Amino acid sequence: MARFNRKGLTKISFLPTIASTSLAPTAAEITAGTDYTQQINAIDGWSLENSPIETPDMASTFVSKIGGDDSAADSSLTFYEDSALDDIETDLAKGTTGFIVIFSKGNAPTTKGMDVFPVTVVSNSKAYTTDNEAAKITVQFTITQRPAFNQTVPST
Repeated sequence: MARFNRKGLTKISFLPTIASTSLAPTAAEITAGTDYTQQINAIDGWSLENSPIETPDMASTFVSKIGGDDSAADSSLTFYEDSALDDIETDLAKGTTGFIVIFSKGNAPTTKGMDVFPVTVVSNSKAYTTDNEAAKITVQFTITQRPAFNQTVPST
């Protein structure tokens, strides 16, 4: 098993459109997106969670469970704020829809590990602090349908 560090390898982009109903973006759709990797300070969520259903019965004191409904974790990206440009504030304004694509093993053609999340921006908030740190903006997303996991990055 070849272990790796996600920092420096994983890429995160916002794509305004994906035509495929299977959420498999084309190389052109990926190119038309915005790579935010270098502006991201923190990432939270971006996974599915399950609500198991308890299934007790009279034959045992053990309470077994079966899989229940899936839902998306609360998901956000925290960006460094730019002192001159307002790209994050305008490109990811509240109400913006599109797709967050996480290339967990890099954005190279035929690489596996491309996860696609259909999203709507529900909050875009500056973080105000007196701490000695860089200015940041947190963008919160709702995941609007089941994501597609572990896809192959398309060839150009």
